[in-house]
Amino acid sequence: MNKLQDIIGEIRKLEKELLKEIQRKEEDFFYKIKGKRVYFETETKKYHKKIVTKIHTYILNASILYILTAPVVWLCIIPAIFMDLAVSSFQFTCFKVYGIPRVKRSEYIVIDRHSLSYLNLIEKANCVYCGYFNGLIAYIQEIAARTEQFWCPIKHARKLGSVHKRYHKFIEYGDYREYHEKLTGLRKDYIDLKEDIPGS
Repeated sequence: MNKLQDIIGEIRKLEKELLKEIQRKEEDFFYKIKGKRVYFETETKKYHKKIVTKIHTYILNASILYILTAPVVWLCIIPAIFMDLAVSSFQFTCFKVYGIPRVKRSEYIVIDRHSLSYLNLIEKANCVYCGYFNGLIAYIQEIAARTEQFWCPIKHARKLGSVHKRYHKFIEYGDYREYHEKLTGLRKDYIDLKEDIPGS
């Protein structure tokens, strides 16, 4: 079990290093982040405005199949908004009762690419959509992971395509002794979440 914890610790360390490396790109592309706003240098912003693809050119160059499938993509926003409301209400109501730390929506749903001047209006709308939708999925997964840790922290017998960040805490499949001994403690074991706060 210690080997597993060491591997997970190393992965977390590498994830933090990767995030710092990504954030170094601020210098390469001449922008600064202040709070939640992104500011480009004046000359860079002017250049971005010059190279933006005009909407009519963008549409004329688009594949007909892309245009025909766009409404299908955008229709998914309806169930997404419903899921957002339902899951947010669930955690607001239930997490307080269970003693589970709430998931901060703003740490998962990040919408900032629409302020890039080299994107046209359609590209900006697409970026807002993708930022919201993918952020929402990550937000919902984290709420589900914390809920699963509280109600059923048992690993699966079969291999999973991907696992959430709480899965390493779960009890091995078939280990009934650990389940009965550790369930109560696992329901309160969220101390590591302090490490996941961006900037920590």
